[in-house]
Amino acid sequence: MYPWLCPDTDHGSEEDSLATSHPSPRGQLAIASCRSGTYLATSVAAAYPGDQDRPLTLLTDLDDNFSDSETIVRLQHDVSGKDVFLFQALYDPTSARSIDQNYMAFFIAARAFREWGANYVTAVLPYLAYARQDKPAPFAYEPTTAKLTADFAATAGIDRLVTWHPSLRQIHGFYGGMPVHVLDALGFFAHRFRDLAGRSDVVAVAPDVGASKFVTHLGRTLDLSCAIASKYRPQPEHAVVNEIIGNISGRKIALVIDDMISTGGTIAAVVQRLAEAGIAEIIVGVSHNLCQPVAHERLRTLHENYNLSRLIVTNTIPQTQPFRDLPFLEVYDLSDLFARAVHQIHHNQPLHDLYRFKAKESAQ
Repeated sequence: MYPWLCPDTDHGSEEDSLATSHPSPRGQLAIASCRSGTYLATSVAAAYPGDQDRPLTLLTDLDDNFSDSETIVRLQHDVSGKDVFLFQALYDPTSARSIDQNYMAFFIAARAFREWGANYVTAVLPYLAYARQDKPAPFAYEPTTAKLTADFAATAGIDRLVTWHPSLRQIHGFYGGMPVHVLDALGFFAHRFRDLAGRSDVVAVAPDVGASKFVTHLGRTLDLSCAIASKYRPQPEHAVVNEIIGNISGRKIALVIDDMISTGGTIAAVVQRLAEAGIAEIIVGVSHNLCQPVAHERLRTLHENYNLSRLIVTNTIPQTQPFRDLPFLEVYDLSDLFARAVHQIHHNQPLHDLYRFKAKESAQ
């Protein structure tokens, strides 16, 4: 199911290790979602192995709007004493709901569970919006909005946060003493590209300095040389790559890894520079694809003219049909991973095997 996970000890099959007959001290499990998170909550509930005598409760599509656009949340069932895992896609390009609307629905739903007696409320936010607003831009009078949303979550009644590959790796500090579980993207990408491990004709490329540490770890895991794109932004949403720092001479394949594609400007600049440098095949892997139309056109152009052969994304954000129709795009479902995280938290078990990856196994 999630073959990049490597538990420290042998507990038998994954299905056996997940199933349990012992009731959780946290209360009966409830998997819930606002409208934009329903696609993932339902698939996680289906993937969850279940506890033999205590089936989970599934509560979806909790939010709606009044005629004046105010958000309302109504719970369909009594949630007294339940251990609630609240899923939400904060960014949902398949709907007309904005990030702000989805965040507000999430906060109100969390408060509803708290006010009606849930024991615990765990937020499952695969894509953590506002994480990029972690500090003011130079010479700009801006707030630290990432900290503000963390404060809102705590005030709403969230006990802990589960997320995937946020832009801000220091996100733990914004949530004070609240447990924050950042699930493993390194292991995912290392497993996905294990067929490239140890090849001298492959180079792993970080599209900017911010991604360099992650790509360096990936390169070490897969025994690949690494390079970094020297990028600057002459204006917002526009990227220019001056050069690729690192030895790409003689390389045939470039593996470009980043946390997200928004407008696609950074990926376009990097891929074009690599193609111009003679790289014959370029593979891009990102955790979050925001499905913006301008990125769609840029990616098509990169595939047709600049040697982009494959684009690997996950379903942390619901993918629109135009992107799903791209013949070179592959969408990977993370439902099994989130089901495992829910199970471990629900039974007060460690999540260390969701973070770790053995480099040796990537080459097999």
